[in-house]
Amino acid sequence: MLQKEALNNFISSALAEDIGNGDHSTMASIPPATKGTAQLKIKEAGVLAGMEVAEAVFRYLDMFTEFRPFKNDGDTMQPGELAFEVDAAVHTLLMAERLVLNCMQRMSGIATLTRQYTDRLKGYHTKVLDTRKTTPNFRMLEKEAVRIGGGVNHRMGLYDMVMLKDNHIDFCGGITPAVNNVVDYLQKKGLNLQIEVEARSLNDVREILAVGNVHRIMLDNFTPEQIPAALELINGKYETEASGGITLANVEAYAKTGVDFVSVGAIIHHAVSLDLSLKAVIHPNK
Repeated sequence: MLQKEALNNFISSALAEDIGNGDHSTMASIPPATKGTAQLKIKEAGVLAGMEVAEAVFRYLDMFTEFRPFKNDGDTMQPGELAFEVDAAVHTLLMAERLVLNCMQRMSGIATLTRQYTDRLKGYHTKVLDTRKTTPNFRMLEKEAVRIGGGVNHRMGLYDMVMLKDNHIDFCGGITPAVNNVVDYLQKKGLNLQIEVEARSLNDVREILAVGNVHRIMLDNFTPEQIPAALELINGKYETEASGGITLANVEAYAKTGVDFVSVGAIIHHAVSLDLSLKAVIHPNK
């Protein structure tokens, strides 16, 4: 479920970008009081995502919109099916059309690719995580699409979790000083944030275990063959995450190791938008 205020802020900004000082095509050709009906037609198979967003866009423009869903977020979809039907002022339908389609097509592509990964992990302990490799100002919806597709959201941004990656560690002079600095900083600031640290080798894992005070260890660019040795060292003390080079072809091999999470940036940045269209419903006798 998306946070309403954040979603409305996104819709406001996106509509301002698209409409500017007016939808002159619509305003010039159709009287403002004209009412109409439109349907969201599915043209490509996959996992549907963005229904909540679509309804919010229409209602943002016209609080009297009647929105009739035929499917839910997370449902599988096939060409020829309808996702929803909406009654509203025609000006609303036409101003909302492109934003609704852009969001739903993109979100459905991400949800579909995420579902392919999560399907490979059925029966395993391992969960799929997203990353911050997202489209600027669209992260909220991309991560919601991951959730709809069955994945797990990692941190939303730099503010809600500490992640010490290679550059943090190298600039700080090592894992131990980096972790100790973070622990001191969080205590001084009164912040209750989880700490994740990247390990690039088994020696890094050993150093993280020695310094402690973390919640998760990221095993960066470890192969499935290298992970068991790391997990044996960690021995369940902290959550574990495999990252780097994980694909549909090898994700099950990672899951077989027993690692807690696999992070896959590709579920967002390699996802391909699915084909949907919003079409007017014309009643010939009216």
